Amino acid sequence: MDPGPALLRLAGRLDLRRSRREWLGDLGVTAGAAALGLLLLQGTMDDPTPGQRIVVPLDLSMGAASLVFLLLFRRRFPVAVAVTMMFVQWTATSTLGTAAVAMYSLAMLRPWRTLLPIAGANTALIVGLFWITSPGDQFRAGIVIFGLIYAVLITTGMLVRSRRQLIASMEDRARAAEEGQRLRVEEARLLERERIAREMHDVLAHRISLLAVHAGALEFRPDAPADQRAAAGIIRQSAYEAMEDLREVIGVLRGDPGGAEADRPQPALADVPDLVRESSAAGARVDLDDRVPDPAQVPVRVGRHAYRIVQEGLTNARKHAPGARVRVTLDAPGGTELIIEVVNPVPPGPTVPVLPGAGAGLVGLGERVALLGGTLEHGRTGDGGFRLRARLPLPG
Repeated sequence: MDPGPALLRLAGRLDLRRSRREWLGDLGVTAGAAALGLLLLQGTMDDPTPGQRIVVPLDLSMGAASLVFLLLFRRRFPVAVAVTMMFVQWTATSTLGTAAVAMYSLAMLRPWRTLLPIAGANTALIVGLFWITSPGDQFRAGIVIFGLIYAVLITTGMLVRSRRQLIASMEDRARAAEEGQRLRVEEARLLERERIAREMHDVLAHRISLLAVHAGALEFRPDAPADQRAAAGIIRQSAYEAMEDLREVIGVLRGDPGGAEADRPQPALADVPDLVRESSAAGARVDLDDRVPDPAQVPVRVGRHAYRIVQEGLTNARKHAPGARVRVTLDAPGGTELIIEVVNPVPPGPTVPVLPGAGAGLVGLGERVALLGGTLEHGRTGDGGFRLRARLPLPG
């Protein structure tokens, strides 16, 4: 039978699972109770009450037992410890220190509404027993000494409790202030995102819509050549899709979870052939080598990122190697990972990109791949080409 759970339950009842700081504090309090008990025992032996006989070994044994009781239970059961010691203290003189410290623990760990009745009962019991067992001078001296001891200990315990409550209140206020600051920062961030979204809409939406209008007019112009009308149609469709992408980005910036992304179908791996045909229709030379047996079985999240990787690779090829043949390869060897590879030759000499860009496309791809736990490689190949290669893990 495993004794572990039983020992844990016993430790919980005895309150043994304390921090090092708590154990040091409890040992210090217990040591103080032992010192006070020995001091009172020595005073009683020096000036005994007539007819009183003290058996020192028995008295010390009772005092030691009361110290162990105090050490184990003072934190978890301060009321029970104080009430028990209120009666045990009259069985041995050395337990008087434990009883006094038990009252200190009660004042420190419980509110005054619980403390006052027990302290009052303990005081009445002390006065009564001193009245019965001590002559006049010893009665007065004993009442003064015990009154001062209990007054100091109870007052100290209440001060310690008040200080702890004050510190806890200050910590709560500090946490509330930090939370308020966090909320203010979050609100400022949301306002800034909305401002950026409005500015993006104002700057880009009008120009893209004008581009779509002019392309549409050229597409349906009857005297225009057929190839120009087809190119204008591609421009108009691309402008429309750019407007949809802009609306999606603005929805993300505004933090609207029910915005464009929620009601607009997201691209998947099965849409890569359409992306390649669209690029070919726009004049690019793209070869697709799709070795994925069933693209529909690829998780939507992975497929969406794969689509964006191919899209970025084709865009970079159009910018830096216009007119070059691009090879796109999709493979899923063993069904454990999805490999996307976009390769294109690099033109000799310096190349001026035909399309503007911020140069952050590969950085964004790296972030996408990192989110999925994959790897991204890009750079020149040995035969003078440029290769973009991503590995995306597939769930088993």
